[in-house]
Amino acid sequence: MPLIDMPDFADDLLSLFRELKTERVDTPVIQPAEPFLDMAGEDLRRRIFLTESETGVSLCLRPEFTIPVCLRHIESATGTPKRYAYLGQVFRQRRGGANEFYQAGIEDLGDKDVASADARAVADALACLQKVLPARAFAVTIGDQAVFEAVVAALGLPTGWQRRLVRAFGQTDVLEAMIARLARPEAMAGLPAEVEALLEAGDDAALVAHVSAEMERTGYLTNASRAPDEIVRRLKEKRVLAGASLDATKLDALKEFLSLNVSLRYAPGVLADFAKAANLPLEAAIAGFDARVAAFANAGASLADITWRAAFGRPLDYYTGLVFEITERGGHDVLIGGGRFDRMMTLLGAKDHIPAVGFSMWLDRIEKAKEAQR
Repeated sequence: MPLIDMPDFADDLLSLFRELKTERVDTPVIQPAEPFLDMAGEDLRRRIFLTESETGVSLCLRPEFTIPVCLRHIESATGTPKRYAYLGQVFRQRRGGANEFYQAGIEDLGDKDVASADARAVADALACLQKVLPARAFAVTIGDQAVFEAVVAALGLPTGWQRRLVRAFGQTDVLEAMIARLARPEAMAGLPAEVEALLEAGDDAALVAHVSAEMERTGYLTNASRAPDEIVRRLKEKRVLAGASLDATKLDALKEFLSLNVSLRYAPGVLADFAKAANLPLEAAIAGFDARVAAFANAGASLADITWRAAFGRPLDYYTGLVFEITERGGHDVLIGGGRFDRMMTLLGAKDHIPAVGFSMWLDRIEKAKEAQR
């Protein structure tokens, strides 16, 4: 029995979900914790309510629906394309508001027309808000994880730094700190002089032998979770990352990209002009971006009412392309958030690649906005 009341507009949403030709699904409240800990991102990880089974398996109260819906799809061996809808309770530690609240949303799995599916996700999200908050004006902000990844790759950073920057996408303070660090190389501190000399000489065999001897001498070898050659590999990788930097031109290009903030109506031209001015090979990313903008226009969306912010991301690690949020115009509370997560299905165990996009609705915030209208 739910501990909190379901919003009074829940039936309206469920009716709309049926009109949108989705299949409503539910998932267990108790979920395996590992997928969330591996994929959800630091912001959600620290808010999860964790527990443990009698056999020592890590479990959690359902903190969101996207991962459970995807797991259910894989376990049921259902074909795609498939559109799922959900409405139920989630449990998450929050600084403000209840730790138990309702979410609803749609997960669109398997549509290979990525641009059209992205446009449909945003259109469906707006339709849901217009259903329960009629006569309101909404602001849509979108970002693109894939474009950011393409820019970072084109700058020629080591793979490790690319991963760090991509993980920080959408976290302004973290990203700014990383960019400041990339303005200058740093030496890797704390290494013994002999290890530093062997790294500098590039003598991997001697370095492995040295690490192995030190582990044997200290008695660490028999209890080590990593073999000497793995330790050496990680040392070399960390040394490369510590010494990495961007020249002023590339650093300025990264800052310039992250400052882009325009109406979607003008975004394709602005992005193309940036790539040309920065001399970055972004053709594939731009083609995908332009196709999505065209799909938005074909779906009847008002491009002038949608804002593209190049630095905009959402604090979940599983996004791969489009990310978006919707607020009331002039408001700050995010009512709906969503995006594309094309890698998740295979990471969760699907045998084939399944493109995926979806969104979640914060029903407590929507209810608050609805009450303010009365």
